[in-house]
Amino acid sequence: MPQKLDIEEWNRKEHFNFFKTFDTPYYGVTVQLDCTRAYRQAKALGVSFYSYYLHKTLVAINASENFKYRIDGDDVYICDQVNASSTILRDDHTFGFSHIIFNLDIAEFHKGVVQEIERIKGTTGLFTTGPLTDVIHFSALPWVNFTSISEAFNKNAGDSCPKIAVGKLTETDGRKVMPFAIHVHHALVDGYHLGLFLDMLQLLLNE
Repeated sequence: MPQKLDIEEWNRKEHFNFFKTFDTPYYGVTVQLDCTRAYRQAKALGVSFYSYYLHKTLVAINASENFKYRIDGDDVYICDQVNASSTILRDDHTFGFSHIIFNLDIAEFHKGVVQEIERIKGTTGLFTTGPLTDVIHFSALPWVNFTSISEAFNKNAGDSCPKIAVGKLTETDGRKVMPFAIHVHHALVDGYHLGLFLDMLQLLLNE
């Protein structure tokens, strides 16, 4: 069950109260992740590269407390576990929002990813589950080697979930790299926390 954060005792109380009033409280960065070892490891484990890098992303998210914060009105709650709401492409080129449950075991997680992809492909429409807050919003654009990307936001929706997009995997001189863009709510996450998360994610991909 999510725990309520004591904002009065939070060292970011002023930052939270300041940025939560912004019309556009999200900010983002795009980095190039080295996926050379990750790609090789995914093949060795017999899981899709998509499942592998999504799993490592969720490992890093769940190890980073600020990325587990969610805003509800004037309160902040800490999620017990953060899962993924990923866009899944159907054969007719529409997509649906999925609900992929995080599991620390990569093999079990991959099974869940495959099942959820099959479920979405058997549905129509955009929303296939109820409203979710204990998630990251995740999109893959494997056709585009982007250097930056913007996100669509509804400033009136009260959304505070991190939003992540990955691009095309490319290879130069045997090194595989992939663009990784993340947008976060500044009332919850500062640049310091973002830097720690990205460093952790790269270390996980290097394992």
